[in-house]
Amino acid sequence: MSTIKVGLLGFGTIGTGVVRNFQKNSSIISQRLGSKLELAKIADLDIETDRGVQLGADTLTSNVEDVISNPEIDVVIELIGGYEPAKSFILKAIENGKHIVTANKALMAVHGQEIIAAANKHSVSVMFEAAVGGGIPIISSIKENLCSNEFSSVFGILNGTCNFILTKMTEEGSDFAPVLQEAQELGYAEADPTFDIEGIDTAHKIALLSALCFGTKVDFEQVYVEGITKISAIDIEFAEQMGYKIKLLAIGKNHGDQIEVRVHPTMISKNYQLADINGVFNAVRLVGDFCGPTLLYGSGAGMDATASAVMGDVIAIGRDIVSGAKQRMPIMGYCEDQIRSLPIKAMNDVVSHYYLRFTTADQTSVLAKIAGCLGSHNISIQSMLQPEEREVDSVSIVLMTHAAKEADISAALVEIEKLDVVLQPTCLIRVEADPV
Repeated sequence: MSTIKVGLLGFGTIGTGVVRNFQKNSSIISQRLGSKLELAKIADLDIETDRGVQLGADTLTSNVEDVISNPEIDVVIELIGGYEPAKSFILKAIENGKHIVTANKALMAVHGQEIIAAANKHSVSVMFEAAVGGGIPIISSIKENLCSNEFSSVFGILNGTCNFILTKMTEEGSDFAPVLQEAQELGYAEADPTFDIEGIDTAHKIALLSALCFGTKVDFEQVYVEGITKISAIDIEFAEQMGYKIKLLAIGKNHGDQIEVRVHPTMISKNYQLADINGVFNAVRLVGDFCGPTLLYGSGAGMDATASAVMGDVIAIGRDIVSGAKQRMPIMGYCEDQIRSLPIKAMNDVVSHYYLRFTTADQTSVLAKIAGCLGSHNISIQSMLQPEEREVDSVSIVLMTHAAKEADISAALVEIEKLDVVLQPTCLIRVEADPV
């Protein structure tokens, strides 16, 4: 039986999971691959800390060149994270003829085109299943199992930290800050959770999924991103009364000549599939013209789930090596010369339903003034909720609009917040009333 040698860059949590998978399932991997996988070298700055796995004396190295320039290594796994030095290491490994497996969503979302161009030039593969959805096989499903479909949309709950926080807020009626602290204490949120709670992590993932689904380059700088830090317990309660749940939703839509790619808190019907995705779990909902709506659900992060996705990519590349195939699967699922550059619809042009919560003076004619401003910008009210409980000298007015253009909503709110009866900035949450 032949041997395929693998090098690993980064020996943190996920790297440790990869080593555990290598060791525990080596027999079944060989049976499925028809070749032996050998973890030849692991490079990390810290080669002294005990990770709880046994390794040969010459496996660990602090010199990255022992991996990326090693002529015996066929596949390099990058688990360093971030932009640099990960990008430089990957590009050099590609120049040296190595196939690449990475879990680095930020790198692939922002610099993926450069990496893909280098891989195509040197006829090697780049696979990144673990970059989106942890153990959920979403990328391989798009590129292979469902590849005969034209996709109209891809929606996702793609960040376990945010989903945990919103789930706890919904179930317990808690506000954001104490639940974030609990998530940090439980290890679900980083000490600096900015990338998660501000939606950046989710945006990296939906940029990749939209590119894969719609066959287009996605400029990450054009992706609209809004996090969950402004979501309050009162808005979750009002959403519940109106038949909705609030999720940090990643949205990709294909309009033919342009696409939507955006991330923001979104109200979705309690009856919608994604409304039942709770805790730290992730899910992706695809709609294809032949397969119809398809939901993939599972662990979106963690040592073992992510290691499973990494190893799946390694084995897929190993099968190509065994069969003598070169770049059997296009890296982004489309032949390189068929990938388009569709524009991303500007957020001001997006059409949505809107939840609006106003804090106003407890006076007559307030609603009429607000409705007048909305009406002057072609925004009609679908429903209204005015709680009986009132603060001293103030009241909450909650409106749900019919479909409206974001630019019109923004202009109307500028006028409304100039009214002397409006006491606080308006809370706005977009609503996917009938997600496709």
